[in-house]
Amino acid sequence: MNLYQDSPTSLRHSKPFWRFWLARLLLTGGFQIMGVAVGWQVYSLTGSTLDLGLVGLLQFLPRILLVLVTGTVADRYPRHYIAAASMALQAAAALLLLLGSAGIGLPVTRGLIFAVSVLIGTCRAFDMPTMQSLLPTIVPPALLPSAVAAAASANEVATVVAPALGGLLFAIGAPFTYGLDALMFGAGVLLVLGLPVPRHVADGRRVTLDSLLAGVRFIRSRPDIFGAISLDLFAVLLGGATALLPVFAADILHTGPWGLGLLRAAPSVGALAMSAWLLRNPVERKVGRIMFATVAMFGLATIGFGLSSHFGLSLLALLVLGASDIISVVIRSTFVQMETPDEMRGRVNAVNSLFIGASNQLGEFESGVTAAWLGTVPAVVAGGVGTLLVVVLWMRWFPSLAQRDRMLGEQYG
Repeated sequence: MNLYQDSPTSLRHSKPFWRFWLARLLLTGGFQIMGVAVGWQVYSLTGSTLDLGLVGLLQFLPRILLVLVTGTVADRYPRHYIAAASMALQAAAALLLLLGSAGIGLPVTRGLIFAVSVLIGTCRAFDMPTMQSLLPTIVPPALLPSAVAAAASANEVATVVAPALGGLLFAIGAPFTYGLDALMFGAGVLLVLGLPVPRHVADGRRVTLDSLLAGVRFIRSRPDIFGAISLDLFAVLLGGATALLPVFAADILHTGPWGLGLLRAAPSVGALAMSAWLLRNPVERKVGRIMFATVAMFGLATIGFGLSSHFGLSLLALLVLGASDIISVVIRSTFVQMETPDEMRGRVNAVNSLFIGASNQLGEFESGVTAAWLGTVPAVVAGGVGTLLVVVLWMRWFPSLAQRDRMLGEQYG
């Protein structure tokens, strides 16, 4: 079966991809805006930092509990329908909060926000592996490196712009924020349903524990894939310093909320700039060495940020951190997608999404714990050193990954 409905010679001419790109931008932007609004509203209601943490936890738990289910669903049913249903449910959640905030529907309470957080987390558990698995079916293999870089730029644009936009609208009124959210998710539904995806052939085989675990076994049987995914998990787990940015802004760099906003945006700005560069200059050779080098750069940038007491240098370190991180993300995502058969992509991407989420969420927890034990600066510096140690160990434990030359597997050559 031909998976590629469109075979452009340049990504610029691929209408299906740019439809996908816009849908991903709206999906990520909608999630970011929802996070700003829900976080501000629950804190306004309860004044509890614990409740803020619970919102994040409730959004992450479904990804853990449903990891085997979401991947199987993405491999057995039409992926664009799954992504559309996920966005439609998130639009419904935004409308529910809009009506409650306007005093029309159910009042917005702590319990309602927690329930919506579980719903959003469940939707994200389905749409993340599904959207990742859709991308290789709408662009030919030769364009996938550029497509992955461009798709990553959609996430970064949304991460930079959406929270600020959501906060501005929330200052005007919560219904405006949730209204924009509902419109974004609704537009995403229409875009995804319009993708020229291949005709889906239903898998009539009975779902068993063996089939549910197939994605885990596949990753474990491919040293390069397992090494790349686990490298990202442990490097980000140890090197993530974003949870401590408020402490750096207030106590070390002596800046205000505006400075914290710049610090939080800096990694995404660096990643966005690098994504644009990779779109025109995709990595094609020595991909293993480049990936390990950029993860090491991520660790060095983390150390530099931890040691800096100058606002400008700290911003520069975070820009480098974001730029180096996106290079390794694009390399890893591209060859994982290319070496995974289409019928397995949902289950493999579900596990990959769980690893990514765990590295980010647990990384924030790890940063907080080590900062409480060692102090803020030692915790960040130790995390960066830990990332460098992971790079050294993974190069030794996964030599084929370190020596990998080309992005595309031989089956695509």
